[in-house]
Amino acid sequence: MKWEEVRKIYPNSFVKIKILKSHVKDNIRYIDDMAVIEAFEDNVEATRELVRAKNDILIYHTSNEMIEIKIKSIFGYRGVI
Repeated sequence: MKWEEVRKIYPNSFVKIKILKSHVKDNIRYIDDMAVIEAFEDNVEATRELVRAKNDILIYHTSNEMIEIKIKSIFGYRGVI
């Protein structure tokens, strides 16, 4: 399903989606295809689901015109004691 379709079906709602296909360009992940798992009108329940979400599961609001996920590079240093 495309994001435009999701926005029409679930206007002004939070949706829990599974990413099926995406691509990365300039450190931004763009979602090309997705499956809607659940929709929430209550932001409290959406926040609870967001905390539990992992891997390719997202909670996003349909007021956003596009789904863009900024990819942050996390540099870490492991020291030897």
